[in-house]
Amino acid sequence: MAILRLVGRRLLSSVPLLFLVSALTFVLVSLVPGDPARTLVGQHATAAQYAAVRAQLGLDRPLPLQYGHWLAGAVQGDLGSSLFSGEPVTSMLDSRLPVTLSLILAGTLVSGLLGIGLGLLSARRGGRLVRTVDALALLGLGVPAFWFALVLIVLFAVRLRWFPVTGYVPLTDDPGQWLRSLVLPVAALSLGGVAVIAKQTRDAVLDTLGKDFVRVMTANGFSARSITYRHVLRNSALPLVTVLGVVLVSLLAGTVFVETVFAMPGLGGLIQQATVEHDIPVIQGAVLYVTVFVVLVNLAVDLACGRLDPRVRAA
Repeated sequence: MAILRLVGRRLLSSVPLLFLVSALTFVLVSLVPGDPARTLVGQHATAAQYAAVRAQLGLDRPLPLQYGHWLAGAVQGDLGSSLFSGEPVTSMLDSRLPVTLSLILAGTLVSGLLGIGLGLLSARRGGRLVRTVDALALLGLGVPAFWFALVLIVLFAVRLRWFPVTGYVPLTDDPGQWLRSLVLPVAALSLGGVAVIAKQTRDAVLDTLGKDFVRVMTANGFSARSITYRHVLRNSALPLVTVLGVVLVSLLAGTVFVETVFAMPGLGGLIQQATVEHDIPVIQGAVLYVTVFVVLVNLAVDLACGRLDPRVRAA
């Protein structure tokens, strides 16, 4: 019952957030230089033709009325249509969502497994591994994902020809080719996440190893492996779950650049194209999808933290 109340509170508190983000996005996009009506009719169109297209797209109405019309449709699940293709925004986003989700979920899995493994190993052994994790953290935070993606393409796609240079194969078409098309993008996307999680894991485990209960268990003859994996790692899980949620959200931002470099038909490429074309309904719909995703990730983190620590659940 407490979990249901928590979910209900989080979902209710997200409603003003969705409204605020959508309104702010609408205002900011309207301030960006560009006119979709002029792009559609061309530079040599007459004033009457230009005015007719603006009226057809609803761009001649005041900005509050434009936003109110969009909001009324969004509440009913209608995000409008693209100003350029006329395709429903929901269909455009839904068709590209599996690509982005594949990248994000695979990137989170790789970041979590490698990051926790490296951090745990460096905390237990110390020495060079500690310096390696620090160097990896500096590299992961300092190297842009798109630059690392270009390096991976040159080495493993162009020279060695192990993986395709660009493109995406749906899982339902060919699972093997789907996996091959994800390897390089996920590797480029996960570098920063591995670095952050590895450093956070090492610090959390070292902090837990200094607790009194660890010294008591060591004095009573418990093996180091049992202490580490059955007790220390569990007690260090709370900050790891939190940082994993942060990494998951940051991977969503990184997909915009990675999808562009690898020419993958995901949300990132669609957002970039819509921004260039000033396609307001597509931008609004994409921002709404992203905001809902962030809300769900935060909710999952809260539930996981409540499961791990009763004090969080009680609060």
